Amino acid sequence: MPRNGKTTDRRALLAGLSTVALGLVGGAPAFAQTLFYPTYPKPGTPKLEGADSSRRIIDPPAPDYWPYARISGAGRPVTKATQDGGWRSGLSEVSYKGPEPRAYPIAPWDEADSGSAVKSGKLPAIRPIWDAHIRDTIVCLGGDGFYYMTGTTGDNCWAVNDGVELWRSRDLKAWDYLGLVWSIDRDGTWEKNWTARAGVPFRALWAPEIHFLGGEFYICHCISGVGIGVLKSTTGRAEGPYVHVLSDTPIKGGIDSTLFEAADGKIYLSWGAATKIREIKPDFSDFAGDWQDLVFADDGVDPRAAKASKPLRRVGFEGATFFRANGKYYVGACNKDEGRYSFWFASSNNLLGPYSGRHEGPPGGGGGNLFRDKTGRWWQTFFGNDDQMPFREKPGLIAIEFDKDGRVVASKDQPFKPLT
Repeated sequence: MPRNGKTTDRRALLAGLSTVALGLVGGAPAFAQTLFYPTYPKPGTPKLEGADSSRRIIDPPAPDYWPYARISGAGRPVTKATQDGGWRSGLSEVSYKGPEPRAYPIAPWDEADSGSAVKSGKLPAIRPIWDAHIRDTIVCLGGDGFYYMTGTTGDNCWAVNDGVELWRSRDLKAWDYLGLVWSIDRDGTWEKNWTARAGVPFRALWAPEIHFLGGEFYICHCISGVGIGVLKSTTGRAEGPYVHVLSDTPIKGGIDSTLFEAADGKIYLSWGAATKIREIKPDFSDFAGDWQDLVFADDGVDPRAAKASKPLRRVGFEGATFFRANGKYYVGACNKDEGRYSFWFASSNNLLGPYSGRHEGPPGGGGGNLFRDKTGRWWQTFFGNDDQMPFREKPGLIAIEFDKDGRVVASKDQPFKPLT
């Protein structure tokens, strides 16, 4: 149903669309190929009946099909006018609340930044660290003393964007824009393909992570519905340029790839729900072994997760992250609880587990990473992915610590408090 409540004849919505019979190619039978919306689906447009979500490779759309900028750009310091609001991106529409006019149609905002998690005391009051449109915020401390930040970017990063943007800071407060350091069209291989999703042409790079490991910068990334990959800087600098390592094709299907270093210096890759890891050779020329399953104790799994009536042994369903603290390994993945999109964590004395003590980290702090700054203080990144949050799809930082049971909790002292 459209937003005005009137019934829409969906067949009329298909006006201008056609069906193209694909001829016999190499003896293959002919198929009917449904074309997509002639123009992008504006806010409030109902989905097409029988919309193609096959994720098959399709021809690129017209250059002006999506009316959104495919990068987020430099951004600026946060002010009172920009410490709330933000963006709420989606496959076919984007909501925006802020002082800057937007060139694309805006979907209703409603109460998307209600801040109810702060008002109820579940989440400390925080503001963004920079006024830029970034989901899945990642911050990494490089060997040069700079912090580097990236994430999913672009006006409508759910559907279309250009690649990996990067920011740099000395103090986590002021961020310099290093630009589009890896471009799908300029640098990509398998990432260049457009695919069919929900009746629209789709190509979005999600959740890139920058890592500084063994004196080198790496970026892991994914194209939703296609697979995951890993890139390495050819110059030893965070701004690249970057090339594929491990594989010139998707390493595997899935989203949310991540890298981490074990206590013995070995590097591992994981993805998605963080249930498997795979060791990488030190020079990233290949993998050093097969995928290994993590073991989860009964108190380390989501009790509500099941598939085909069988329990799934995992802490969450996406957004894999790993870190070491206080002699323990922590695994994290995002989960939804009471409407909040949060990281849930479990810990173990051993890399492969068993992982136990599953708990919700700072509420609403899902999608990103945890890191220590130059003074040894721990932080969890934040971007605001549900209506209970005080801002949406902007980079944030929550100061965290570990309680007596080793759980990740928000510190009482938050350096990035709202401006008054």
